[in-house]
Amino acid sequence: MTGRSPYSGISRRTLLRTTAVGLVAGPGLVACSSGGDGPGLVRDRPTLTHGVAVGDPRADGALVWARSDRPARLIVETSATESFSGARRFEGPQLTPETDGTGRLRLVGLPAGQQVHYRVTLEGDGGATSEPVTGTFSTVPTAASDLRLLWSGDVVGQGWGSNPDLGGMKIFSAMAARDPHLFIHSGDAIYADGPLQETVTLPDGRTWRNVVTEPKSAPAQTLEQFRGQYAYNLLDDNYRRFNTSVAQVVQWDDHETVNNWYPGGQVAASKGYAERSMDVLSRRAWQAFHEWMPLDPAEATDGRLYRKISYGPLLDVFVLDMRTYKDANDADRSPDGRIFGPEQTRWLIEALRDSRATWKIVANDLPLGLVVKDGEQPNTAAFEGPANGDPGAPLGRETEIARVLSSIKANRVANVVWLTADVHYTAAHHYSPERAAFTDFDPFWEFVSGPLNAGAFGPNDLDGTFGPTAVFVHAPPTQNASPLDEYQHFGEVRIDGKSKELTVNLCDASGKALFTQRLPPA
Repeated sequence: MTGRSPYSGISRRTLLRTTAVGLVAGPGLVACSSGGDGPGLVRDRPTLTHGVAVGDPRADGALVWARSDRPARLIVETSATESFSGARRFEGPQLTPETDGTGRLRLVGLPAGQQVHYRVTLEGDGGATSEPVTGTFSTVPTAASDLRLLWSGDVVGQGWGSNPDLGGMKIFSAMAARDPHLFIHSGDAIYADGPLQETVTLPDGRTWRNVVTEPKSAPAQTLEQFRGQYAYNLLDDNYRRFNTSVAQVVQWDDHETVNNWYPGGQVAASKGYAERSMDVLSRRAWQAFHEWMPLDPAEATDGRLYRKISYGPLLDVFVLDMRTYKDANDADRSPDGRIFGPEQTRWLIEALRDSRATWKIVANDLPLGLVVKDGEQPNTAAFEGPANGDPGAPLGRETEIARVLSSIKANRVANVVWLTADVHYTAAHHYSPERAAFTDFDPFWEFVSGPLNAGAFGPNDLDGTFGPTAVFVHAPPTQNASPLDEYQHFGEVRIDGKSKELTVNLCDASGKALFTQRLPPA
């Protein structure tokens, strides 16, 4: 397949010699070495290096993220029209090397339920301004209205990067074409432990080509290397365009740090890491994640990640963190296991109980009932998620899941739907006490989607503790199938403003719906 490369303005030599943060000129640098690619160039104006992004919308605005190539102030203008007549000006923070040139600004005071045109510029020393980048987003409605939400995860994993022969990661353009109000990025936004090679020969003899940068040539261990993983993804035109027009709700999983990480863990010696402490790596990963993604830790319930996003009277989204607070993957499956941790468990129970939205979507970055073993460990009883392969009564991490499910029933919380990714295929799971070892809960649905641009796997076995059954599965016949094999996915949720019916579509990379489930409100 041919097409315009998403990197048509960047030479291959320039990409390969990019700095650890993925730039030709990093913050504070104003000159590019000629290096054989042309004469040196002094730029008098600051530059928005990786586009812009919008996150965590509210009725009166949203967060806007950007990155500068040098110290400069972030400026955002908004208008109801594309002409920017009567524009409002918002002055943001100074973007500096301390945050890798990144920064964000929360816009407030905008009208609810409206499309907002926004324009981002940078103001440097002496008043020099950058070329603008424009985009749109929708503020949260205060009245019942039609809503469209997408979700998926897993970007540039298992050695499958942005392929210029295919025009880059086109799935982001397919998602943008659906004009969603909201996108839940369900984790594994980067593969910090997944270096890329320029070419990969597939089993059938085909060749996959990757754009490769220096940070993507080795596993990330330093802060600069973690930053470079995010910079790599944003070289892709499709991804950047998607970011400008879709408000995101982001969460993280393991590959933002290292495969299967958990607090207190150690990277296997065979991996060749100089820094083997998962705690040290996760601290660096946490900083890069919050620098490069459109969210503000100050707005999270715990100052880190988990939070509720209210999207009008029809929808509340509960964003979970099932990575930071869980116990060891090889821990004894005792009744006090952790997957949320006690504080997040309590928060989720109370927040669901207090929600007045018609639909409650729980964004769980790890599936509830799929058996996912930790293949990094010799212990065959080591598991990644809540399910432990024992179909009996809840044990270990399953006890926190059981506590949440029981509270939903006891508090008569209706219309709870769970959305997840992680396992690199798409599926629809229905959970019912009639099939379960643990019965103190109401039936519910969990929908799985992914990957966005990574190896495809699956399907996994289901653990019978909560009585799941796979109503639909779309998974490859071989493991680590490349994106050429058409097993990349995203999910779509539509809520009808009048009937309040919720419809889930599980889609392939082209946007074709492979499975549809309609759910009437209780």
